[in-house]
Amino acid sequence: MAVALVLLEVLPGGALAASSAGLLAAARRVGDPVALIAGPADAAAEAAALGAVRVLAVDVESDALTLPVVDALAAAVARESPDLVLASNSVESRDAVARLAARLRLPLAADVVGVERDDLGVVAHHAVFGGAFTVDGAPTFGTLVATLRPGAVTERLDAQPLAVERLEVVASGVPSARVEGFSETAAPSSRPELRGAKVVVAGGRGVGSRENFALVEQLADVLGAAVGASRAAVDAGYVPVSAQVGQTGVTVSPRLYIALGISGAIQHRAGMQTATTIVAVDKDPEAPIFAIADFGIVGDLFTVVPQLISALEAQKK
Repeated sequence: MAVALVLLEVLPGGALAASSAGLLAAARRVGDPVALIAGPADAAAEAAALGAVRVLAVDVESDALTLPVVDALAAAVARESPDLVLASNSVESRDAVARLAARLRLPLAADVVGVERDDLGVVAHHAVFGGAFTVDGAPTFGTLVATLRPGAVTERLDAQPLAVERLEVVASGVPSARVEGFSETAAPSSRPELRGAKVVVAGGRGVGSRENFALVEQLADVLGAAVGASRAAVDAGYVPVSAQVGQTGVTVSPRLYIALGISGAIQHRAGMQTATTIVAVDKDPEAPIFAIADFGIVGDLFTVVPQLISALEAQKK
């Protein structure tokens, strides 16, 4: 069976990033998913539980930026000869795999929404023009290196027996930056992280004010969802920029996306149009968001949303 090498990110607390399950499931469509963990090996058991058939573990210097991960990836590629190298389309991972592709002169596909194999090799699927079209790309040489959009693949693999192998890496000696010091900022929240969330409730300019945005957050809490926003809502100061969904914000692909008071400009749709199910609430029946919504409610969100929250809370009792 062909090998698909998957770079899994390890969070500061030692757990794997939320993108890990989707990465392994996507890679399985190409070959046996072999996980690379550059950091504490304690996360290997979690990787096996998510479907990795083998785990390559390597220690890296905690104060070195990116380069040790690139060296580890290069060593893993030389050892495994994979048909695919897959990583999350996060800032850290896409930096590492882009450097890997440049170093080994391999083809690179960024921000894909899926990968698979056909008779000729590996194919990458891209959502383009704000998600209006899906196009396929395939390499004509070498191993494909790709980054997967978080949340794009919701499939999950069965757990595999734990099989950990230490990966010996020879440092390349290429100059790199180092972290001299940092201070951790705690931002505790019971809500899931926006990028990679299964359910997202987002508010737009139609919410009207920062105080009214509490209604968006209340619905999100009832659904156990992440909170998002349009750029208009962010620019108006309703929520911080970290909640912005769209072309200049976070790209999400949840199972359910609820848009409240969002007209649906192309820049916003570019960041959420690949959601499995889209529900829109807006007073304007001509709002562009209704063109892509699976379910649309033309009405005042301040009437609709409280009724929805009451109905959901009643179901929980």
